[in-house]
Amino acid sequence: MKSTLGTALSAGLATVPLVNGVAGTPADMEGTNVDGRVVAKGEYDVHFVAIGDWGRNGADHQRQVAVQMGKWTTAHPNDFIISTGDNFYPSGVVSEHDPLWRYSFEDIYSDFSLQWDWYPILGNHDYKSDPDAQVRYSKISRRWKMPARYYSKEFRLKDGKTALLAFIDTNPMIPEFYSNKEYGPHVEGQYPERQLAWLDELLSTSKATWKIVVGHHPIYTAGPRTENYDTKAVRKVLQPILEEHRIPVYLSGHEHSLQDIQEEGTCFRQLISGGGSEVTLVKPDLDMVHYAASAYGFMYFSLNQEKMQVQCIDHQGKVLYTTEINSI
Repeated sequence: MKSTLGTALSAGLATVPLVNGVAGTPADMEGTNVDGRVVAKGEYDVHFVAIGDWGRNGADHQRQVAVQMGKWTTAHPNDFIISTGDNFYPSGVVSEHDPLWRYSFEDIYSDFSLQWDWYPILGNHDYKSDPDAQVRYSKISRRWKMPARYYSKEFRLKDGKTALLAFIDTNPMIPEFYSNKEYGPHVEGQYPERQLAWLDELLSTSKATWKIVVGHHPIYTAGPRTENYDTKAVRKVLQPILEEHRIPVYLSGHEHSLQDIQEEGTCFRQLISGGGSEVTLVKPDLDMVHYAASAYGFMYFSLNQEKMQVQCIDHQGKVLYTTEINSI
């Protein structure tokens, strides 16, 4: 992978405006304040929720899932929330002042326990209007933390260890988007090779105990898009980087379901949290499937230096699935 990315790396990543925000910067978690949440973290150091494919003005179970997220994060420790993209249906937002910010986000995820930091990425539906409006909203919202279309963040574990999360934008990695009348104007000029070079360099230089990559489009899926053009496109350019750096988890959305899968011979678990509102069918009998459910819901992560616990919770608050993943 180094040889294929050498040209982009030598060009100098400092000239890319999209990556000048938070790469490699430790997060200052607000652990000294006492609030209504559970504060005892037990054997795990960091906890977070992941939800994707949600923004429907509360419709199609979005509100029910949000209510259960609030209840869960009130009863369990939680440090932040990840959004795996497709944040606003049907066609993104037109500006940082679009009414959908209120109707699909602020008024839906209103529980006090959900006012902690959100780290979003962009989905394909977000590309149908102005994707940079979601970046600009970070200057208005206290909790919406999206400094660029792709970025990274480190979180502290015990004993000076860290967990690195790389939040990427998979949309420019799909060649067919460039000729699409809706996506084309917003992927133009994104230079996916620069993003891939940035990711490769980030994963190469990081000393983090955990390195987790978050993108909207899955590399593998047991949903309707198992062999879709977008799945294949992202797999082609992203899987070699994940394999080279022995990344244990790739977290995505796009498929409207909850999935834990691993293709034979790969080093990483493909986790899909895309049940934030509308759901689609899954193929649970595929060999690569650990778990796949056409269910409204979200994922809850707990990690320490040695392992990560992943739970799938549905719109009624029921724990559908629990698994553990060891660090590589």
